[in-house]
Amino acid sequence: MNTLLAYWSSEELMTNLLLLLHLLGAATIGLMLGYERTYHGRAAGMRTYALVCVSSTMLTVLNGYPSHWFGGMSNTPAFADPTRVIQGIMTGIGFLGAGVIMKEGLTIRGLSTAASIWTTAAIGVVIGVGFYGAALCATAVTMAAMTGLGRLERMLPHQSVLHLSLAFPCDRVPTADEISARMAHHGFKVIDWSFDYCAPQRRFQYLLVLQACGTVRTHGLVADLTGHDDVLEFRLAPTRS
Repeated sequence: MNTLLAYWSSEELMTNLLLLLHLLGAATIGLMLGYERTYHGRAAGMRTYALVCVSSTMLTVLNGYPSHWFGGMSNTPAFADPTRVIQGIMTGIGFLGAGVIMKEGLTIRGLSTAASIWTTAAIGVVIGVGFYGAALCATAVTMAAMTGLGRLERMLPHQSVLHLSLAFPCDRVPTADEISARMAHHGFKVIDWSFDYCAPQRRFQYLLVLQACGTVRTHGLVADLTGHDDVLEFRLAPTRS
């Protein structure tokens, strides 16, 4: 019983409180940096940045209190350095997280999932050294980020970025100005262009990057392109999920 109580002694609780303050600061900075990315419609947004910043802070700050590891009862010999185990864990988890990041065309998915896996590993490390209070707080911050920040990102002012590919027969290719006007009619601004010409198929393709303010509805644009006789095929996809 004394061993268990050592993990919740006043000194351990004070150390956990200091860790909590570090985590809250990291979450705030991560949210601020992530919002800049969210506003510009980038794939990594508030959730990803907050999770990475919090987990990095956890792994760094726990090294400042080695005397409080394992409830302050650590008698680990010098050659058995737990930080080497931590390095191996986080490196391996990094490869695991990379496996869930998927690129579908120009759309990137899974960044927040990868960041949450890495954060979960960091929380496991914190639990392993006995900082249960900090681990519980980090868990609460992570759950709040994963469940609430998605809605918050959609509520805050931001820009949406989509990728559109349009294929036309070579003898009926609209001009760039006509394409821009059609996109503007549906509330989109063309911010980048690419072109693809296929001689054997006699087909010309526009690859567009579209931008709009806020969360956009693409139903009107899709209906317009579907009913356009000259459009051979099109693909519309967001840059992030």
